[in-house]
Amino acid sequence: MPDLMDTYMENRKMIQPNHANNLNTTHGGNVLKWMDEVGAMSAIRFAGSDVLTARMEQTNFRGPIPVGENALIESYVYDVGDTSMRVRVRAFREDLRGPETELTTESHLVYVAIDEDFEPRSVPDLTVSSDRGRELQQAAVESDENDDR
Repeated sequence: MPDLMDTYMENRKMIQPNHANNLNTTHGGNVLKWMDEVGAMSAIRFAGSDVLTARMEQTNFRGPIPVGENALIESYVYDVGDTSMRVRVRAFREDLRGPETELTTESHLVYVAIDEDFEPRSVPDLTVSSDRGRELQQAAVESDENDDR
């Protein structure tokens, strides 16, 4: 059975002018695309098969990512159903000249595992075997509950 920490992914994008809106910050559509891509990587790692995005739940934009900085995207599977996986995805702004990051965007996405005929297929159970994994899972569940309010 895959472990939550096996699904933890990070990816970075250096923000260029072609990623920007008229305010010289990253266009929100680009951030959403990158979040979906990294979230799918976590889901594929977990399911061991291709996946389709079924739902992007409430997305909260908390701040901009300026041109010249990086978008740091993190994701991990924190809950599963029969054929689906819930993935927490967060984007941060990151200036490589220092160690600080700042949360800019967060969401929960649902992916469905599919077979070669694009039909849903079952996924394994999720295990959480480390303290860090339990912390991440608890944070995702709490964030998910707060989105429902």
